[in-house]
Amino acid sequence: MQIPQKMHEQYLEAKQIIENSEDIKVYSHIDCDGICSGAILSTILDRQNKEHEIEFVNLDVLDDMELDHELTIFSDLGSGQHIDTKAGKGQKIIILDHHPPLRDLDYRNDKDYTYLEINPIHHGIDGSYYVCGGGLCYFLAKEFGYTDLSWIGVLSAIGDMQNTRTGHFEGLNEIIQQDAIDGGYLSLVKNDINIYGRNTRPLFVALSYFSDVKLPITNNTSETMAILEELEIDEKHNRKTLNQLTMAEKGRLYKRLNEMLSKAVPGKYVKYIPRLILGDSYTFLKEDETSFLRDGSEFSTAMNACGRNHEEKVAMEVLKGDRFASLDELEAVSLNHRRNLARAISSVAESEDSNIIELENLQYFDGTGIKPEIVGTITGMILGYCNWKKPIIGFTQTDSDGLKVSLRCSRLLSYDGIHFGNIIRQVAGEVGGSGGGHAMACGAYIPIDKKSEFIERFNAELNGKLSN
Repeated sequence: MQIPQKMHEQYLEAKQIIENSEDIKVYSHIDCDGICSGAILSTILDRQNKEHEIEFVNLDVLDDMELDHELTIFSDLGSGQHIDTKAGKGQKIIILDHHPPLRDLDYRNDKDYTYLEINPIHHGIDGSYYVCGGGLCYFLAKEFGYTDLSWIGVLSAIGDMQNTRTGHFEGLNEIIQQDAIDGGYLSLVKNDINIYGRNTRPLFVALSYFSDVKLPITNNTSETMAILEELEIDEKHNRKTLNQLTMAEKGRLYKRLNEMLSKAVPGKYVKYIPRLILGDSYTFLKEDETSFLRDGSEFSTAMNACGRNHEEKVAMEVLKGDRFASLDELEAVSLNHRRNLARAISSVAESEDSNIIELENLQYFDGTGIKPEIVGTITGMILGYCNWKKPIIGFTQTDSDGLKVSLRCSRLLSYDGIHFGNIIRQVAGEVGGSGGGHAMACGAYIPIDKKSEFIERFNAELNGKLSN
């Protein structure tokens, strides 16, 4: 896949708008993709000697936002929000977003302000798997000749789970990946064992976090140790990480995981099992070999940790090259984030009175007290404690009359064709809220008094869609 001609023309126009602007504000999302997007844009503007402000925001603050600058750039957000309602004559807006757009390509016509929206969906390109916000920002950087930022484009795609459908990058993401490889920033291993923590976690610990399907090893380190010893991969006093395994050892591990999964899932899902186990692994070659930034998955998790704890600027400075003070701060934020997650998971799923409620087609929990910024992460981690055949939804309060809703599901459900991002957008809209996202990870904001109606409508909407 190549960038369509019309899209390329948009990038040329965006470059020209930036070159001819002085008063610039950037708004970007708070997750890994958004932080990477912001870092790429900020680097472009730094190198162009453009003074600028950057702010990382949640989606719910964008509608009816005052625009106070000559040029406002929105990255990894904006397409699905009414960001232009306060645009004044002569102002300029650039959107670099991969989420479903509210406006079409002709929307800019007859406006008394400059409006440029670069969204792959306008060009027939899937924004869930073929390019994300950071990737779109990288292609802008590439117009300026800054291909050294390609590795950040790869990191954004990892954080945005753009490779979850096949285990590989597809579409425009392949161009970014190849630029990073050609530049000496990225090493790629095809069809590796796809387990988080390949560099930093003992394998018996990493395996215990397997949660797409609840297996005997899920949340059970005693079982993982026994299996690894039986496979002659680990010894009691010589525990390995995934990266220390030989190809033969990885082969034995793959075979055992395949066997366990084949016994645990209905026949219709067996064909998808290799996707749960295998996937490309990404190593950032400019990072220290002992650093958690070396592995793409761990680096992206650290970016998300900053976003969930209002420390996006720390993450951005690391992306822009600070490996001293900001890296120390990043490590501290990540440690505190892990502690917060552990406490929240314990309160929801590990107590004697678990508050996970299971209905016919879904399960949910009341996350009162959990910060809205981390309820999505908590929801994903709780998958390993409940029925993988149904999505799980977490609720937490955002303000006096609002709820943040986060949904996660096993990859098997998304492989089977269910797109929960589309469903949550529909149901949230029916109760006076808004929502959207990916097939297996999405969210919404709804009025607090609409929680019961939301649950009832969502459960009904899934009738006949799940294989229970």
